Amino acid sequence: MDHRFVSALEKALGWDGPSVLGTTFTRGTIHDLDLLDRLLNPNKLLDLVMRRSVSTPQFRVFQGGAELHPGRYVNVSVTRRGQAIPMADMRRVGELLREGCTMVLDETDFFDPTMEATCRALQWWAHELVQVNAYLTTQDASGFKLHWDDHDVLIVQLAGQKSWEVRGASRTAPMYRDSAPNAEPSEEIVWRGTMSPGDVMHIPRGFWHQATRDDRGEGYSLHATFGIVRRAGVNWLAWLADQSRAKEHFRRDLGRWNTTGQWEKQQAGLAEAVAALAVELTPQDFLDTREYERLAVRHIPSTGLFGEPGAVVCVTDFEPVMRQGEGVVHVLAAGKRITFADRARPALDELLSGHPVDIAETAVRTGVDVEALAGILLKEELCAELTPELSSAYTGLVTNVAS
Repeated sequence: MDHRFVSALEKALGWDGPSVLGTTFTRGTIHDLDLLDRLLNPNKLLDLVMRRSVSTPQFRVFQGGAELHPGRYVNVSVTRRGQAIPMADMRRVGELLREGCTMVLDETDFFDPTMEATCRALQWWAHELVQVNAYLTTQDASGFKLHWDDHDVLIVQLAGQKSWEVRGASRTAPMYRDSAPNAEPSEEIVWRGTMSPGDVMHIPRGFWHQATRDDRGEGYSLHATFGIVRRAGVNWLAWLADQSRAKEHFRRDLGRWNTTGQWEKQQAGLAEAVAALAVELTPQDFLDTREYERLAVRHIPSTGLFGEPGAVVCVTDFEPVMRQGEGVVHVLAAGKRITFADRARPALDELLSGHPVDIAETAVRTGVDVEALAGILLKEELCAELTPELSSAYTGLVTNVAS
């Protein structure tokens, strides 16, 4: 998927692909400020919060370095049938913003189609799952205290300014679930400075960092943090443990009442079987299988009850894999393997490109029954109908392949 933001991000950081993720702290600048406004701005963020049911921990407000009780900014609206729906009290939110606070909306991509499509583009690029959190800080409010994340992050300053301090890691490759705590910050200052609109930085997993406006006075800052959770060796081992269920050797009970000799024999047999399984199922197999088996994301179902779709777009979390066979092409995605005749390949290339596709125009251009192909991909949940809301997520960011 050729996404405008991904291309701008690579250019700003001087990267040629995602292989640099997690290796080093990097900074750069996106000079196209219209692109940033297209992604998210303060008014759009507040509109997202206003129109949806929100609650902690997804929606939080911090003031004076502490998280406020949600009762200060969330009301439970009770319908006439007694249903309780948490909604942001926008009057109170406005008061807190005027006083100075940090408002956080985690998984902004869950609410906003533009951010959803942007995260999908990053996932196709990085081959890892991505979510985005939005942070709106006003006046001279302080931000989070010095902390580290258990994943790599790409931080984009969308509006305003904020002061940052980034330190090196104090533990190599720390994890959320780890064998030892990681509570002592590093003394190494990697970078200290101001993030202004368009500035981006990549902070690898484990690097300590903090951001604040307590030195800024009046004004505001809005930045988006794209969290990229890469797979580690322990994830491969956990996957191997699941795959081992297919082997009878691993399904047998451990001999609690074994003699010493029986224990040694069982231990040797299991160790040999583990080594063989690790050779048979490589880390690359794990990564490939994870992408292939990842089920379809949420989308409006195609029922056919409301008319036939005029346009579709691929919505798989990871780019579908197409393998050429003898007279056929196999599509692997969303836990499915679908086989098409070889002559369908030109249309499939467009339908699975991640770009919006006009069915009628593509049929004329390729000479293929695109309506039938799209129907199959909709049914198998690799594609979704391009509704006006979903279409807005790509406008100005991803071109229509028919244009």
